[in-house]
Amino acid sequence: MHIGAVPFICGCTFLIHLTESVAYSMRLSGIRTRQIAIAMSFVSSTLLISRLSNMFQSPLLGAMVDATTKIGTPASLHYLEWSFRTIIFAAFLGSAVGMFLTPTMVSIFHGAMNRFSASGSIPRVVLSIFIPRNFMLVVRSFRFPKLSMLRNIRLGTLPRTFLVMNVLVTSVYTVGVLCSLLAGAYLPEMRSTANQLSGIVNGIATIIFTIVVDPSGARITDQVYQHKRPESDVLSVIFFLQLGRLFGTLILAQIILIPFTHYIEWATNWMAALFVR
Repeated sequence: MHIGAVPFICGCTFLIHLTESVAYSMRLSGIRTRQIAIAMSFVSSTLLISRLSNMFQSPLLGAMVDATTKIGTPASLHYLEWSFRTIIFAAFLGSAVGMFLTPTMVSIFHGAMNRFSASGSIPRVVLSIFIPRNFMLVVRSFRFPKLSMLRNIRLGTLPRTFLVMNVLVTSVYTVGVLCSLLAGAYLPEMRSTANQLSGIVNGIATIIFTIVVDPSGARITDQVYQHKRPESDVLSVIFFLQLGRLFGTLILAQIILIPFTHYIEWATNWMAALFVR
């Protein structure tokens, strides 16, 4: 069926969530280099990897659904659902590896920001990595996470709503498109409508992220930059954002996959009924 496509899609998903996870570490690099604006610019540049991976992933997901609807058997639908669950698990693995690499990425981004300040060009910074001497510096930047780092993590200084909503946003973003595709497989005659309705799932996450999650994290980062909070508060933000990603992708995303799929099915049927005379 589409067995060969699943590992590639999982690889793209892994890369997307790995990139998004390590991007959190730029907050700390920005604080330590006193270059917050450059750090935010680096976040956008790094997330281009995520966008590129998504470009390859999306058509293959659509092809998987098309192949399933052509077969049209309960077994094929069941296989599609479990393929999607495997893809969600790849999102968890990407987030977990990103969390593991955070100490390393803080060091690498620290050096990259300083180099960018001197050269003023991101392409030059990227190309400089391939110079043997610089490449060895990147390799030597590897740091194993240490349990001693947890001593600086403090939950009490962070807003509870910020932490809870981060888990919700992560899980919804992870399954939004998958739910609409799965709903389209269950309703092949209205597949186009179902596929366009991923926005009613992701829209919820976008609103929550824009109003609650992103401003809270930015506020804490600015307060640390202004010496109104200790640097450990940024460490706490990064740690709990990544921990929320782990919980959201490993557990909550798997739980809400089918309920949100049924939600999109209901919305698809409701919209189709508007055009029935």
